[in-house]
Amino acid sequence: MKNAQNSDTITDMQVQTLKGFRDFLPKEARKRKYMMDTFKKVFESYGFEGMETPVLEFDEILTGKYGDEGDKLMYRFEDNGGRKVAMRYDQTVPLARFVAQYNNLLPTPFKRYQIQNVFRAENTQKGRYREFIQCDIDTVGIDSANADAEIIATAASALKALGFTKFKVLINDRSVFEGLSMDAIIVLDKLKKIGEDGVVEEMVVKGICTNAEEAKNLLQSIIDTKPTERLQEIFEALEKMGLSKENFEFSPTLARGLDYYTGMIFEIEAEEYPVGSICGGGRYDKLIGMFAGRDIPAVGFAFGFDRTYEAMDALNLFPEEMTNATSKVLVSVFNKKLEKKSIEVSSQLRSNNINAEVYLSETKMEKQLKYADQKGIPYVIILGPEEVEKNVVTLKNLKDRTQQQLPLEDVIKKLA
Repeated sequence: MKNAQNSDTITDMQVQTLKGFRDFLPKEARKRKYMMDTFKKVFESYGFEGMETPVLEFDEILTGKYGDEGDKLMYRFEDNGGRKVAMRYDQTVPLARFVAQYNNLLPTPFKRYQIQNVFRAENTQKGRYREFIQCDIDTVGIDSANADAEIIATAASALKALGFTKFKVLINDRSVFEGLSMDAIIVLDKLKKIGEDGVVEEMVVKGICTNAEEAKNLLQSIIDTKPTERLQEIFEALEKMGLSKENFEFSPTLARGLDYYTGMIFEIEAEEYPVGSICGGGRYDKLIGMFAGRDIPAVGFAFGFDRTYEAMDALNLFPEEMTNATSKVLVSVFNKKLEKKSIEVSSQLRSNNINAEVYLSETKMEKQLKYADQKGIPYVIILGPEEVEKNVVTLKNLKDRTQQQLPLEDVIKKLA
């Protein structure tokens, strides 16, 4: 009876993920790993080092750092010990806590990258989820135009390494909005989404301006702003670092709504996949001081990992081999008597750095070939009595459906 009850319970369960949370099939997981490996390689080439922080932080560490909207989207609760905690909303505030906590152990400047999941209880839509990866780099402890430019150049290099050729870095300085309320800055940040008329209307509705004419004048004054002296230095440094003028521009209405930005801010858009920014960041010289007791300059950015993934998928930027399994070859089992020989061959392949798996049961060759084909394994080794007698193996290429008998040593050279 107990087993029957368990069976009923399983049948009644909703076998699906929560809204905004996802599973990833092996093919998707391979693509994601490819992106992470590419990011890490580029970041490390600029001298950034990896670090990690916990999923949970004390509630007081995170709240009040992202504005009212951010606080509303944060997952907050009491843990089993009655402590008020919150799940990681981004990786910048945890970095600030990290730097304050380990300041005496870190070099100056401290250059780090972090690729971990973050959590936001927002309405899901294309490219937006409740659990997703953020991919950050930051330079902490130095205030210079070169540091700002290097952050942008690193982001651009990462996009180039992933195969993006047409992208635009939009750059501004938060000092452009000096004297404006945070509400006004947030509305200005919506310009591309809702247009000039929408910005004007929202400014009036929210009481930022008393009438439409005043709102239009405010918007126009921002549009007519010229780049600051600091931005001019950054632009010059970007050219020295090899970023073409075609890939970046001054964007005076770019606001980035987070409270903690203090200077240069930027976003990157893929021109061939216009769904909004795939990367953004800026300078935040006051945030770490909230934890450290003194101002510590910092600049950084975060990739929208999932949006970048979707852009790469839409633009066919993933290498063709991403469709293949991690195994390069399946060693089939001809019969029970030859099973040991098949296992030995698979071991030899792996000892030569060739990903190989052996079929785990004795079954028809047709079924084994279908398994390899379905999984995306490009080669199958067939080892029957004839091959054993000749001291060779049959190497079958599932892509072009050709096969040849070769000594194992030649197969190793071919696949390596």
